[in-house]
Amino acid sequence: MSKFQRRLFIPTLLVLAIGWFGFSSYSDKFFQIAKNLDLFASIYKEINTYYVDDVNPNRLIKTGIDAMLESLDPYTVYIPEDDIEDFRTMTTGEYGGIGASTEFLEGHHTIIMLQEGYPAHKAGLQIGDQILSINGIEVEQKEAFDLGKLLKGQSRTNFGITVNRYGKKEPMVFQVDREKITIDNVYYAGMVNENIGLIKLTEFTTHAGDEVKKAVIKLKKEGATSIILDLRDNPGGLLHEAVNISNIFIPKGKKVVDTKGKITDLNRTYKTLDEPVDTQIPLAILTNGGSASASEIVAGVIQDFDRGVLIGEKTFGKGLVQSTRPLSYNAQLKVTTAKYYIPSGRCIQALDYAHRNADGTVNKLPDSLKVAFKTGNGRVVYDGDGLDPDVVVEVEDYPSIALVLSSKGYLFQYATLYHYQHPQISAAREFQLSDADYNDFLNWVRKKELSYETSVDRAYRHLLAAAKRDKTYASLEDQLGSLEEKINALKEKDLTKFKDDIKGLLEQEIITRYYLQKGLIEVTFPDDPDIQKAIQVLNNPAEYKRILG
Repeated sequence: MSKFQRRLFIPTLLVLAIGWFGFSSYSDKFFQIAKNLDLFASIYKEINTYYVDDVNPNRLIKTGIDAMLESLDPYTVYIPEDDIEDFRTMTTGEYGGIGASTEFLEGHHTIIMLQEGYPAHKAGLQIGDQILSINGIEVEQKEAFDLGKLLKGQSRTNFGITVNRYGKKEPMVFQVDREKITIDNVYYAGMVNENIGLIKLTEFTTHAGDEVKKAVIKLKKEGATSIILDLRDNPGGLLHEAVNISNIFIPKGKKVVDTKGKITDLNRTYKTLDEPVDTQIPLAILTNGGSASASEIVAGVIQDFDRGVLIGEKTFGKGLVQSTRPLSYNAQLKVTTAKYYIPSGRCIQALDYAHRNADGTVNKLPDSLKVAFKTGNGRVVYDGDGLDPDVVVEVEDYPSIALVLSSKGYLFQYATLYHYQHPQISAAREFQLSDADYNDFLNWVRKKELSYETSVDRAYRHLLAAAKRDKTYASLEDQLGSLEEKINALKEKDLTKFKDDIKGLLEQEIITRYYLQKGLIEVTFPDDPDIQKAIQVLNNPAEYKRILG
């Protein structure tokens, strides 16, 4: 055999060996899949036959599927046929209904918000109305999901709704026509002051890009020379809408995001396709821990191109892309198929679901493993844990008393009472409760159950337990008792000590009764630290330029 033949022979053996091992590996994986499916079917059959109690086959299978998918990540989910309509609403922002949000308060399904101009609002329903029945079907004992099924339906269908209303001795009946409801992505678009406009974006459903584009054009016509785009608590949505919104502020042909997954043929690069609306207008993006996914794409693009300033708190850190796959029986699987990478090259995924701990928990990427990237102007940014804002704003927590008044529904109830005692109030930005009004609220709420635990209470409880464990309680009993009395005395003054916080929340609740969503946004402007910091930065061109490098 010649030297050339030996060289040719050896690589050929290697190729055959690799091919055999590759085939063997594939065959083994196929066998494992078939074996485990057979085992699953056998266990399912045995349980249905021999388990001591009757078993719901659909529920049992769904539990198994959900548990399997939960071991991957929170975003890979099974969507049965019964839930398809709700899933479609989440992606399109459209459904057949009446435009009312409800919550279960004090034993009643209660209307907590109305969409202006939609059927519930036009029919005369009010925030605070307690729903008793729909077309004669009593709903008090029904779950919120079942109530939603009764309220939703085909457009142009009619139903009767019976409600209890504050101050009315008898229930009231309204006839409501369902319509096609479109959930607005832009929750608010208006002027914060004479030169700065604000856009509150809460969704990334169909037409989000068009809505933001129209909002920017509208605000510029109204005199806006700077824009605040509020992405706080926006969980994201459709990827292509994130591209469309980015395109409003950056030039045509710029890369917005790469998606990279296991199937390389499905990897994509998304670029801006249209001429932008404005590439120069000063821009501030508000973010917090609830800004995720598509919100982070938009915020990350703006940061990577040094197109605007990010203000607020670190974002959530979701850098995973989901696609839907059709299944049998009209079901679907929403499955994570890729990670996304914004223009600087970084992926901002915070949690590593592929390497769980033994107990199933998931860790964040440690700081030591984060990689540095650079924006267009050379500013250093990092991957692996959401987006860090350019300007950090520390948001103070509300005092415990304010949170208790809100969670127990007392602010909501009093706002309803106030509404029916005051047919009109001043404009949302001008409305303020007087001291007499606040004293009326104090007299009303002091008749309610107001027990609550503060951080100081919890610290005292731990101190007490430690003293008893260390057998020092007897010698400290008098001092500990005195400390508890002082803590309780301080709590009794909380309603007056934290008057400004409580009054502000109560004013917000009252304003929704008259001005709905728009009023709720506008009343927060003066006290919103993120908005105030954005105004400060946008009104200082030198500072704005310095931040962007």
